[in-house]
Amino acid sequence: TISEPKVLPGRFPNLLCNGTTGIAVGMATNIPPHNLNEICEAILRVIEDTECTNDDLIEIVPGPDFPTGGIINGRAGIEQAYKTGKGHISVRAKAGVEPMKNNRESIIISEIPFQVNKSNLIEKIADLVRDKRIEGISDLRDESDRDGMRIVIELKRDVQADIILNQLYKHTTMQNTFSANMLSLDHGVPKLMTLKQMIDCFIEHRHEVVTRRTKYELKKAEDRAHILEGYRIALDNIDAVIELIKKSKDTPSAHAGLMKKFKLSERQATAILEMRLQRLTGLERQKIENEYAALIKRISELKAILASKPLRMQIIKDETKELANKYGDERRTEIQDAVDDMTVEDLIAEEEMVITISHLGYVKRLSVTQYKKQQRGGKGVKGIETRDEDFAEHLFIASTHDYILFFSTKGRVYWVKVHTIPTSGKLAKGKPIINLCQIEKGESITAFCKVRNFTEDNFVVMATKNGQIKKTPLTAFSNPRKAGVNAMNLPSNDELIEATITDGEYEIVLATRMGMAIRFPEEKVRSMGRTAYGVRGINLAKNDYVIGMVAVKRDSSLLVVSENGYGKRTKIDDYRMTNRGGKGVINMKASERNGEVVTIKEVLDQDELILMTQNGIANRQSVKDIKVIGRNTQGVRLIKLKGDDKVTDVARVVND
Repeated sequence: TISEPKVLPGRFPNLLCNGTTGIAVGMATNIPPHNLNEICEAILRVIEDTECTNDDLIEIVPGPDFPTGGIINGRAGIEQAYKTGKGHISVRAKAGVEPMKNNRESIIISEIPFQVNKSNLIEKIADLVRDKRIEGISDLRDESDRDGMRIVIELKRDVQADIILNQLYKHTTMQNTFSANMLSLDHGVPKLMTLKQMIDCFIEHRHEVVTRRTKYELKKAEDRAHILEGYRIALDNIDAVIELIKKSKDTPSAHAGLMKKFKLSERQATAILEMRLQRLTGLERQKIENEYAALIKRISELKAILASKPLRMQIIKDETKELANKYGDERRTEIQDAVDDMTVEDLIAEEEMVITISHLGYVKRLSVTQYKKQQRGGKGVKGIETRDEDFAEHLFIASTHDYILFFSTKGRVYWVKVHTIPTSGKLAKGKPIINLCQIEKGESITAFCKVRNFTEDNFVVMATKNGQIKKTPLTAFSNPRKAGVNAMNLPSNDELIEATITDGEYEIVLATRMGMAIRFPEEKVRSMGRTAYGVRGINLAKNDYVIGMVAVKRDSSLLVVSENGYGKRTKIDDYRMTNRGGKGVINMKASERNGEVVTIKEVLDQDELILMTQNGIANRQSVKDIKVIGRNTQGVRLIKLKGDDKVTDVARVVND
């Protein structure tokens, strides 16, 4: 051809299958590659049903198919791109976890996102490890070969692979976004096209190609048939033709004589003069007849194709099927349902922590594994540095992914994520709790609740120093402000001392400092709003006050600990069930040896305890080492105290 073609007449849907990217003046395009089998099937669907929608086609073409594989995260961006021409498609590397020796694991990256450079990715991971932005990786190497990609990331012992993987997705191109911009030239005009529009344009192009190809084949067939008709006339009059040629003066006169005598066209006469003598044999004559008959039939077929659009569309369908059968392959890119955007928790290993709050309002967290288990009666290890008359007053166990509802003595509640509590060394004092909660003057934290989800069928049960009890739906605390919200309206002479999460069907046990306790069903306490004060839980003796509350629902035992380091376990059934508001029964003898009762906990045999003293001594021991004895007894020594040191709090470490 003299002029350069703008569009090549190919059967292959190149623009959709191979994709393209480019920048021009004032516009750009970025079309992702697709799977040939899926595109061919979509083409067939549009031919069969021209009224089909983009939604119909998305069922056939679920999304791009990148040559590097990977995983597309979510379908929303794909649908937006196919329906509007623009969309952001999140693509992740494909990675798995393989076990290693010595309780170690390795992350194996086998596929990376489209247009991500492998060397740059490995270099970025190495930089993150060197800068300690990602901790827990011990080795990084590239084992890729002709069989495929294999990037090996070896992890340190006991490191959670999913946390490292989330950090890699967050900080490297192991997860990136393909911004689809399906801008194309349609008859020279730039258009932002949907998937359906692009397939329509391709089918229109294929229809034009088939039509022009058919016309071209028809012209060639008719030209050849015209020549064969001349051969047939010559063969039917072979003797006369030879005689005329012999008597002709020269070639032009022979040419003119043939045209005049046998009514041949100029092309037919020329073909006869150029015919070799071997064509005069009987076999060659039959070949000419057969070729002529086949051409007449083909001409009829081509004319029928040009006269019928359905026939032309059928040809497009047949050629599309042939293309898919010959070159189609399996999808390489996996498409998964959307994984929500990673939160901070996705980047933080879930781990049980000991949360410690001092008397002067300092808070810290330390891994449970930092506390060495000891036998009952051991001296313990230093768990917090105390100074300026400060001491560890509260401690409890929570996961780094939990929410903590901090309840204050004034009945206010503060909402904090465990991982936001600063980590400190074993002997560190910690950080002021006011950095996490805007505690008011004269207020201190007294109770804590671990919460993962704020569900409608759970309640917060609260108890006060003066024996009041209150039950409020957990959903009422689902959105506290940093400045806190009221959980209970308290009079000036009362304080909130305990709060716990229930499902409305627990049994409540209230214990006092003078060794009394009462047990009653939770259903005896009606649900109230946040501003209510509550109802009477226990009738206190003069100078007595509530030191703890336990919500129980199973055949367990209660642990009672006194300030002088003595404690005991008692079966819950030893506490008779009564109505709320009674005086209760003896829980533990508050003798001179025992001192006042400081805490009451529900425990199981497999649990462990951490006892914290006023001087900052921490003692960890197994519950099963504490003997189960009667309710009205003094208990056994749990920790040896030095001088005038006192036990201030006890936390239960739950073991699976």
